Amino acid sequence: MIEKILVVDDEEDLCEILQYNLEQAGYLVDVAYSAEEALKEDLTKYRLFLLDVMMGEISGFKLGAMIKSNEQTKNTPIIYLTAKDTETDKLRGFDIGADDYISKPFSINEVIARVKAVIKRTSYAVTPSNNTTATEEPEVEKTEGDETTIAYETLVLNMSNKIATIGSTEINLTKKEFELLALFLRKKDTVFTREQLIEAVWNGDSEMSDRTIDVNITRLRKKIEPYNKHLVTRQGYGYYFSSK
Repeated sequence: MIEKILVVDDEEDLCEILQYNLEQAGYLVDVAYSAEEALKEDLTKYRLFLLDVMMGEISGFKLGAMIKSNEQTKNTPIIYLTAKDTETDKLRGFDIGADDYISKPFSINEVIARVKAVIKRTSYAVTPSNNTTATEEPEVEKTEGDETTIAYETLVLNMSNKIATIGSTEINLTKKEFELLALFLRKKDTVFTREQLIEAVWNGDSEMSDRTIDVNITRLRKKIEPYNKHLVTRQGYGYYFSSK
């Protein structure tokens, strides 16, 4: 199956360059010159979104939040393309649910490499609505023995249906957040370095950065309150879930 990408940027020349080069790399590419124009499309047919941040009335951040709030597109990966290069802007993008962030100016080869990396590591999570299937087989969840749940007090992970709950309330975790939490709960009080987390959860993806790990941990902490204080940073070493 040929993956379909939507590029949204108000720079028409840049859209044409991205469209041409991504199609040369084997993708199908549509372009939109504003978020408003993008919203007229059937967004469920796309495998990945490349979004500029600085656009008209609806920014790329706002469009990304709309995509992530839609049940049918919430798992579709987003890469932000932007001239904004501050840590605050990057954290905002990751907090919305971005999978990568590329600062302008950039090389086309860099964009293509990052697109390939994001599609590869999210191939198990997205099933386009036209009943086509992703190009790779879903990743098999690694469990210990025949475990069906992993828990700490009222924080429970159901390993069969991949649902996380605190008491009777379901927590909306991404697949990577779920896998991180499962790893921490299986090995409570064990410190994991960032490298170990990349190996265990991202299959050793060389494109992953330490900053992406930190952002995922920050998002996970927010979602598991009041147990957020149990997800501890061991300065200079890594992270662990404290049972105390």
